[in-house]
Amino acid sequence: MLHGPAAMGEPWQPQPQQQQRLPGLGNASEPSAWPSAAGGQGTAAPGSDGGVGPGPGSEVGAGGAVSPWDIALCATGTAVAGENALVLAVLFYTPSLRAPMFLLIGSLALADLLAGLGLVANFAVRYLLRPPSEAAELGAAGLLLAAFSASVCSLLAITVDRYLSLYNALTYHSERTLGFTCAMVLLMWLLCLGVGLLPLLGWNCLRDQSSCSILRPVTKDNAAVLAVTFLLLFALMMQLYLQICKIAFRHAQQIAVQHQFIATAQATSTRKGLSTLSLILGTFALCWIPFAIYSLVADSSYPVVYTYSLALPATCNSLINPIIYAFRNPDIQKSLWLACCGCIPSTFSSRPRTSSDV
Repeated sequence: MLHGPAAMGEPWQPQPQQQQRLPGLGNASEPSAWPSAAGGQGTAAPGSDGGVGPGPGSEVGAGGAVSPWDIALCATGTAVAGENALVLAVLFYTPSLRAPMFLLIGSLALADLLAGLGLVANFAVRYLLRPPSEAAELGAAGLLLAAFSASVCSLLAITVDRYLSLYNALTYHSERTLGFTCAMVLLMWLLCLGVGLLPLLGWNCLRDQSSCSILRPVTKDNAAVLAVTFLLLFALMMQLYLQICKIAFRHAQQIAVQHQFIATAQATSTRKGLSTLSLILGTFALCWIPFAIYSLVADSSYPVVYTYSLALPATCNSLINPIIYAFRNPDIQKSLWLACCGCIPSTFSSRPRTSSDV
């Protein structure tokens, strides 16, 4: 016996199957902030807000699974924020740490603190914010751009400061006043904040997914400009580093002729400053140059695992900076001992600072 339309003489037509939607799959089509989790073969999902979803090679699996890479970046950001917050607290609550050199270290710590917070905010925007917000994505990306730009510029400022302290050792402390350093740091931060505002002012790829770089929502052209600028700044830092080496060696030759106790102390200080600069620039190059070069040659079609594997070491540079610059500094070490233990170890060196110290 026939039932339904066939029983009434109507031709039977197969009913289209309703597409099942697994819980959580909507997460894959939502926009992701820096770094681009939409690498690989991702395409915009129908009905989404224009964001690029992870392709088959993405680390974000079905069911809204959290990418281990994003967890690692969020954990790194948390550690970076906590470590640099400690540096800022020591500098703020220690009246003796008000020299221009410590202002530059504080600028570096503030930039790295904001970078850590930006990584945490990026994780929150990607996985916790529902419904997704385009403004929140652009804000998180802008915060990361501004923070890492300020971190790189602060490293350049510290390198310039070290060069001037050796080149003009006799007049350094009288010429580099605290007010002058504050003005330069403020100007630097205004420039970096301008860079961070670019995604919010329309310099993004949310309306044209084909123009996205590995730093979504930054476009490929803008990412190339940022990478080239970074490489030029690093080349300038290397040039200053070479000049510092020449001056340090010239000082060492003069000291070897004088054979005085004060000269020996100055030679020790110069060698320490030279080793610190070698350490910081070497670490900086290993962490950032591979990522900068990859940003020049790659785009959002490349496998996302490459982006994450290069972005993670770059963010770790902000974790290493406080160890090299702050925690190796005798004055900051002294403040930390007083804050934590209320005393200073008998083995602690109380050598007075010189213009060659970093």
